Amino acid sequence: MSRSVRTRPEASGQALSEAYDTALLDLDGVVYAGGNAIVHAVESLATARAGGMRLAYVTNNALRTPDAVAGHLTELGIPTGADEVITSAQAVARLISEQVPAGARVLVIGGEGLRVALRERGLVPVESADDDPAAVVQGFGGPDLAWGRFAEASYAVARGVPWFASNTDLTIPSGRGIAPGNGAAVEVVRIATGAEPQVAGKPLPPMHRETILRTGAERPLVVGDRLDTDIEGAFNGEVDSLLVLTGVTDGAQLLAAPPQHRPTYVDADLRGMLTGQPEVTADGEGFRCGGWTASAGAERLELSGEGESLDGLRALCATAWAAAGEGVCELGAGKALARLGL
Repeated sequence: MSRSVRTRPEASGQALSEAYDTALLDLDGVVYAGGNAIVHAVESLATARAGGMRLAYVTNNALRTPDAVAGHLTELGIPTGADEVITSAQAVARLISEQVPAGARVLVIGGEGLRVALRERGLVPVESADDDPAAVVQGFGGPDLAWGRFAEASYAVARGVPWFASNTDLTIPSGRGIAPGNGAAVEVVRIATGAEPQVAGKPLPPMHRETILRTGAERPLVVGDRLDTDIEGAFNGEVDSLLVLTGVTDGAQLLAAPPQHRPTYVDADLRGMLTGQPEVTADGEGFRCGGWTASAGAERLELSGEGESLDGLRALCATAWAAAGEGVCELGAGKALARLGL
């Protein structure tokens, strides 16, 4: 069954924390940045939880264990249990366990998060291609992962051992800038072997399945800052999403989003979970939200009016997405976004 193409952000008469039973929250760029809590995150999450919303933290980073992630969040003032953290290591461990015998050996190219997740599924982590592994799993191992580990993976994969990857994010943010992510490491093994791994992490279905199995969410809301992982993951899982602008996505990227990258809602930060969302309405040949009206000109998006910047962005989203249909809007938006300070 084909899905309808989203052509505008949706409205909500209820606070999102009341309309959905569980928030599936990305971490970096949403809850914290560079290890520090993002402004308004701590109090917004506390208010959502106090109102009855369940919180779950969903990360593609397979290096840290759920215990470590929960401990970090608790230190930031967000009390969290390990059972509230879902990692791509857990998702890929389940995927492997469904394809190899119980107690099978798995060659690990990565960190402790992968080893803990494999043991949870009754699998045995090993370190060498000569340990007769039934599978190879690759996840982010931190900046000190030795180059020889990629060779070890390549030896096993070249022998025909099934290859799995926790995720294929090419980059990760760090305190000093953008660093290579697990996807870059996966490319090393791909180049050496010509093979293709089975991938579990966002935006692919195994990760969404893992979050639902572990949370029991019936009406989840994905909250993220990345279009190509968080929002696309929600699209693939056929659930609603909230994009917050505290991370990597800017206004221009949002306006140019193809259908699988268009969020249900857009807000500045996690305070958006605690409010309703305004309606975007058709207005002649354009769209109106709050005090702003956006329309599509011959070469660029036009914006008139005044009011809250986010309302102007929502009106521009509707105009761009409607013009693009199932494609990508190529109309210039620099002048309109500058007017909004975005």
